[in-house]
Amino acid sequence: MSASLLAFNTLGLNQLCDEIIVVNAKENLINTCLELYHSDKAMMVLGGGSNVVFTEDFCGSVVVVQTKGIVVEQQGTDILITVEAGENWHDLVSYCVANGYFGIENLALIPGTVGAAPIQNIGAYGVEFKDVCESVEFFDLDSSQLFEISHHDCQFGYRESIFKQQLKDRAVITAVKLRLSSNWQPKLEYAPLNSLNADTVSATEVLQTVCIVRQSKLPDPKIIGNVGSFFKNPIIPNERYLVLKQQCPNIVGFTHDDKHTKLAAGWMIDNAGLKGFSIGGASIHDQQALVITNTGDATGTDICQLAMYVTDMIEKRFGVTLEVEPRLIARFGEVTL
Repeated sequence: MSASLLAFNTLGLNQLCDEIIVVNAKENLINTCLELYHSDKAMMVLGGGSNVVFTEDFCGSVVVVQTKGIVVEQQGTDILITVEAGENWHDLVSYCVANGYFGIENLALIPGTVGAAPIQNIGAYGVEFKDVCESVEFFDLDSSQLFEISHHDCQFGYRESIFKQQLKDRAVITAVKLRLSSNWQPKLEYAPLNSLNADTVSATEVLQTVCIVRQSKLPDPKIIGNVGSFFKNPIIPNERYLVLKQQCPNIVGFTHDDKHTKLAAGWMIDNAGLKGFSIGGASIHDQQALVITNTGDATGTDICQLAMYVTDMIEKRFGVTLEVEPRLIARFGEVTL
């Protein structure tokens, strides 16, 4: 163990790994990952480190993706943008809005890199990555081939994709292609955006509003270590939601589809009185119950113990099982809570 991961994860966990390899070009990314994949070393590919919890020191190599490049192609009012995996996501959103490429302004200030966006199918304020994805390019470590698959083949779901399922641990995302538009059509269904005037609001105003709201709710990881929302909003059958609504009239839920309701996990954690609750150096944020913070000296074990305590409490109180959003990385790779 010779390399510190402290600067490479937004939770600020001071774990170690065997080596950190920073790659700036697609060819180097492919060759590095392929060599490690066929060696006897454990390997993980890391973007911005905003969605990982290192539960202990990692016995292997960490490949940090910092590949850059944006190519724009216009097709009528459609704008096709090919973006290398190492580009910063929020910087891309700002770039698109500044240039009149619309569709991802609601996804402003989501931390991380572009290559991580399809894995989680990131989303916020009524927009998900799948809504703007044209295709994803990835290198398959099993077949040693570079593929580009359409958004249909990515099997996107709520914080889900083929990259977390069939292609887990074998696909290295190298680039994404987005289909945006030069025709401005705001998406304002979700609060607080629904208070904006659809007839007069600009994409810049939407971006700024999203940034203000996110900054008011979520702590800055440069000041307080965190990975943003730690838990997914659970999706339950409508019948189960009606039962919960009778038991807890104030419970917050949103229509997911014809048969399912998405519950607000943050509301449930808050209602259980867990804001500010701590284990070791890990704490539930006192402003946003979805966020687990590193108060300064947390270990990965502290974070996981607190997450398990929260899931147990919510299970007992509501009969609902919470799932964690970030990847939990142990000694030899990803684990479950």
